[in-house]
Amino acid sequence: MSSAMGPPRKLSETDCVERGGTAERVNSHICAGISDAEHVTTMGSLFDGIGGFPLAAMRYGIQTLWASEIEPFPIKVTMRHFPSMAHKGDITKLRGRELFPVDIICGGSPCQDLSVAGARAGLSGARSGLFMEQIRIVKEMRTAERERGRKGSDIRPRWFCWEKVPGAFSSGTPKGEDFRIVLEEILRIHDGGAAAPYAYPCTWPDAGDIAIETGFSLAWRCLDAQFWGVAQRRKRIYLVADLAGPFAPQLLFDMIGREETVEGTTGDTVKELAA
Repeated sequence: MSSAMGPPRKLSETDCVERGGTAERVNSHICAGISDAEHVTTMGSLFDGIGGFPLAAMRYGIQTLWASEIEPFPIKVTMRHFPSMAHKGDITKLRGRELFPVDIICGGSPCQDLSVAGARAGLSGARSGLFMEQIRIVKEMRTAERERGRKGSDIRPRWFCWEKVPGAFSSGTPKGEDFRIVLEEILRIHDGGAAAPYAYPCTWPDAGDIAIETGFSLAWRCLDAQFWGVAQRRKRIYLVADLAGPFAPQLLFDMIGREETVEGTTGDTVKELAA
């Protein structure tokens, strides 16, 4: 398909990455305001694409401060629709302690190596293996927060959200091992010695949860877009972790699907939980 506008312009470093870009300058003022104001629920978006997570967050009053994406055209889209969101570039070059602290970290790491339509290299693949970068950044951010003197539920990010194709349930050797690794790596953000259970020889269920008495919970659920106002069958796993409390299952199971979601009541509760 041709366009009179021609191909998208490749963005320069000062357009979208690190210091100097317009979005970065606007973002720095917003961050300064947030530091001094009453608590605002904030988010950082990894593997941002065209801003699906920031769009959902905006509808519930959650402010996305920064994003990581490397493709020029998606960055161009989000710069237009989220002009105050700073773009930080390649996730492999980010350092958690250098990022502005946020309450929520979200990301849909590349799915090609996990999809049943691909070669199924799994988490050892170059693309889907970038999930480990998301884990690294969250750990670095939380370590930096502890060094600043924060404790318990005040340590940011408090919430972790991951989206992936259902192929993640069956990828790996033995079958389903990759999803077990995902669970284990997220558990280890809270407890470095934690171990996730094996599903093999059974399969992973479409929904489940894990909780630790010391203050951690995790829940996942496979949702189909056809039941959410989209004219196609498109299943995705949504995983939420409360890194300092028991609320992940409540957030994912008790709230999704209620009529209040349309009216916005759920959004107020989400913000209260994130706080």
